Amino acid sequence: MTDTPMIINALGQLDNPNAPASVDAAAQLNPSSEQLTIDKKTLADAHASGLTAVNITLGYTMGDLPPYEHTLHEIAVWDALVRDHSADLTKVLTAADIRRARAEGRIGVIYGFQNAVAVGDDTGRIATFADLGVRVVQLTYNQANHIGDGSMAPENRGLSDFGHRVVDALNERHVMVDLSHSGERTCLDAAAYSRQPVSVNHTGCRALADLPRNKTDEELRLVASRGGFVGIYFMPFLSLSGHARAEDVVDHIAHAVNVCGEDHVGIGTDGTVTSIDDLDAYRAHLAEHVALRREAGVGAAGERADTLPFVIDLRGVNQFRELIRLLEARGYGSRRIEKILGTNFLDYAERVWTPVTGSSRS
Repeated sequence: MTDTPMIINALGQLDNPNAPASVDAAAQLNPSSEQLTIDKKTLADAHASGLTAVNITLGYTMGDLPPYEHTLHEIAVWDALVRDHSADLTKVLTAADIRRARAEGRIGVIYGFQNAVAVGDDTGRIATFADLGVRVVQLTYNQANHIGDGSMAPENRGLSDFGHRVVDALNERHVMVDLSHSGERTCLDAAAYSRQPVSVNHTGCRALADLPRNKTDEELRLVASRGGFVGIYFMPFLSLSGHARAEDVVDHIAHAVNVCGEDHVGIGTDGTVTSIDDLDAYRAHLAEHVALRREAGVGAAGERADTLPFVIDLRGVNQFRELIRLLEARGYGSRRIEKILGTNFLDYAERVWTPVTGSSRS
């Protein structure tokens, strides 16, 4: 493939993980967006990678901070970051904004949550978040909340009564319902109930690696059948060994395409473009961070002190070009690769973010 396709990362990070502030933040359970390092290297690497747009995580995910207030603060932080780097970044509110970002040589920043706890008991807050530019809301993290069960919740209870109201409110405001990290029953319930297509923005396939963070074929098939989107991550959960390689990413993409069809699969790396330079130093602190997550009850099966939270041979500014090369070697043509790298997410965004007349629940 000669021309770089549109690359949309359905879940990723903008950060220089080698900067001192980011190194300190990585050791924490719930670092603030203010601790991210969006410097010249971060932006240069993102541009060099060919990245068009990325769904970043902001707001409350876990920890002791007040969820609603912290989330409002994080949105303001990101508004300032985008404003301060307006030559390189642009806030995404519509699918057209992603196209414009590509045309202007900027990187589209999509505001997303990885936990909906900040909604509290007031679904009206979803309108507030939508008005502030939030376009993706993941219902749960690994643990259970009042909306549904996460992938590590043993009860697998499904979407709560309040969770149904949350999905209604997200549908009403045309915000993506992201079922990454959710428990199986919560995922199936939400995908079946939502009147708009839903997504699993960063996951793997449980048929290839039977770990809770990966989705079953039943989940994948239902999400796709309703017009949704599935993003495959570059994470250790792609292999039972915990040491996932680039070929594992391709295997999971291929399986998802076989289950969902080629129009519903993309990428959600769950990582940065800028690589960690000193892996030895990083590994030295990794065990402490994994233990901290386990003690807080937010770790996932498959997280260990020796499992890097990225794919060792699919990182850095060439990660997307390397993925293209591997997909080509697997026999994928340019049109299918373009879909997986970006246009499937763009089409899904068009389906969800564009208001449709007469879409209220009957």
